[in-house]
Amino acid sequence: MQKLTSKEEEVMELMWQLGECAPKDIVEQYPEPRPHVNTIATMVQSLERKGYAGHRQQGRGYIYFPIVKQEDYGRTKLGGFVDRYFKHSYMELVSSLVTEEKVSEQDLLEFLQELKANKQ
Repeated sequence: MQKLTSKEEEVMELMWQLGECAPKDIVEQYPEPRPHVNTIATMVQSLERKGYAGHRQQGRGYIYFPIVKQEDYGRTKLGGFVDRYFKHSYMELVSSLVTEEKVSEQDLLEFLQELKANKQ
């Protein structure tokens, strides 16, 4: 997947929420002062070129829709995050979560039991 700018990612988040939408529908989701519809249309077209969105014609305009699932994008972002901040190690991430008490040892043990049960 090609990397998204922060603004493209913001628009993509709104597309995931809305499903099929026109650029004006996305603009309506922003608080005031809202971006211009042409700005959003340009970003949506960029998302389409990068393979994140598709479109179909409706009247004189286009309806856009997400192609990449939000979960798939999230996994890609997580991988980059782990690579950048945790020495390419998911165990470093888990260790950090335990150290910071975001995940308890008991949570990890329960998770491992669930994994074992699902493998059988």
